Amino acid sequence: MSTCANESNDAHWFKSSFSDNQGGACLEAARLPNRTLAVRDSKAPDGPTLTFAPAVWAGFTTALASGANGGYGALC
Repeated sequence: MSTCANESNDAHWFKSSFSDNQGGACLEAARLPNRTLAVRDSKAPDGPTLTFAPAVWAGFTTALASGANGGYGALC
């Protein structure tokens, strides 16, 4: 994982399916040309961006789906 604002400036961002349109948005994501996934806070689109290799993101989402979230409850 790394911050990589330059690569993600021109990316096509989409909101998380868990975000809503009433100010409760959580995050936005974008696929970058190098196949990494960029993630940012939808309330701070000019803030830092995290990028994840495809295998790392897949492992992360698989762990969350199986309930392995460290006891933190919902992500948003």
